[in-house]
Amino acid sequence: MSRVGKQPITVPGDVKVALANGKIAVEGKKGKLELTYHPKISVKHDADGKVINVTRPNDERENRALHGLTRALIQNMVTGVSTGFEKKLKIEGLGYQARIDKRSIVLSVGFANQIVLTPPEGVTVEVLDKEGTIISVKGSDRQKVGQFAAEIRASRKPEPYKGKGIRYETEVVRRKEGKSFASGG
Repeated sequence: MSRVGKQPITVPGDVKVALANGKIAVEGKKGKLELTYHPKISVKHDADGKVINVTRPNDERENRALHGLTRALIQNMVTGVSTGFEKKLKIEGLGYQARIDKRSIVLSVGFANQIVLTPPEGVTVEVLDKEGTIISVKGSDRQKVGQFAAEIRASRKPEPYKGKGIRYETEVVRRKEGKSFASGG
C-alpha cells in the first residue's frame, strides 16, 4: 500500500469540498481549485469526519503510482486554499533590483533591457524590501507558484564566481575560485 496514498487528508473547517463526475473542487478563503483525477482512482469525502480518502482498485504499478500522486495533489489543493503557498527569491548583484509595475514584475539584472514578467492568474508577486532585492511569489496553486518562481530565477540564474543573479531564499550557490595566475615559469 502506498505510504502517501493511504493517509487520509484532513479538511480544515473553512474549506468546502465538492465531488462530482471524476472531479474534485476545493474552495477556501484563498481561492478555488479543481482537479480531474484518473478514473481508476476513487476519492471519497466524509463531510462529518472532515476527511478525504483516496483508494485504488488493485496493486498494479500504474495504480500504485496514481494513488500517491492523486492524494498528494488533493492535499496540495486543500493546503493551498486554506493557507496558500509562498516562494521567496533573493537578488544579488550590484545594481540588480526588482520593482512592481501594475501587475507585472520588472527585473533589472545586468542586461541592456529590463525583463518584464506577468504572473499567471491566481499568483501575486511582491517586492518585500525598499532596495528591491527580495521577491515573494504567493498563490493557492502550488504548481503555478513554483513555475512562476522558476521563471523569475531563470531570467538570471546565480553564477558561481561572484554569486550574482536570482536565487531562492534557502538556495546555497556553490562558489568557484577564479583563475589563479602562477608566478614565474
